[in-house]
Amino acid sequence: MGRPYVEAAESVKLRLVAYNIKHGRGMDNKVDLRRIASVLRKLKPDLVALQEIDHTCTRSGNVDQAAVLGDLLGMHHRFGTFMDFQGGQYGLAILSRLPIQKSIRHQLAPGAEPRCALEVTVQPTNHSPLFSFVSIHNDWTREAFRVAQVNDLIAGLKERKHPVILAGDFNAEPKAESLARLSASGFLILPKKNNAKTFPSPSPRVEIDYFMTRGFSFVNPPLTEVHDERLASDHRPIVFELSLPK
Repeated sequence: MGRPYVEAAESVKLRLVAYNIKHGRGMDNKVDLRRIASVLRKLKPDLVALQEIDHTCTRSGNVDQAAVLGDLLGMHHRFGTFMDFQGGQYGLAILSRLPIQKSIRHQLAPGAEPRCALEVTVQPTNHSPLFSFVSIHNDWTREAFRVAQVNDLIAGLKERKHPVILAGDFNAEPKAESLARLSASGFLILPKKNNAKTFPSPSPRVEIDYFMTRGFSFVNPPLTEVHDERLASDHRPIVFELSLPK
């Protein structure tokens, strides 16, 4: 995988967010993308991995949700489709303040629904490393499906020589086999501050949303924070700060 990048004294800091937005449908049953954008704006992200994103689906007003959120936040967007749904497509997305050099859709093993992962490559500055940022939403019904999906993703990322960050809704609690497979393949699951539980948002009972990194060498692993947002979606967003050489 090449020489790992080590935190430097002179560094640029990036804020990364992962958020399952349930197509913008909040706990009040209202679809409100402006509310989602307001939550994200407060977190001041440079990169966002979004899950449960609609593209021109009836249930969410026939809009391109990734594009709308990108416009509201002044960010580039990419969408990865799982399947056709309600006259459009359903899937996941990435938002980026940084120019996106490449985007790749990784088809994953099927579960209760078709699944994919969405990868983008970015380079914050000329002297900082190029890295991949990958939005994840694994099956919610069976761990066997999730294991097959992470096996496909590991294979799809095997040739990456640069660092990789996985972000999103893994639908797996910390001791799950699917997460163990990712750890065994070289990914570090970033620890969380305080209460690590992320779902359901009003009073979380389980930890299923994570950031994972490979190819970075941290003096101390950065801590992920669960943002206390209880209304905009059924998940709470997670955020961490990454330091890279300038």
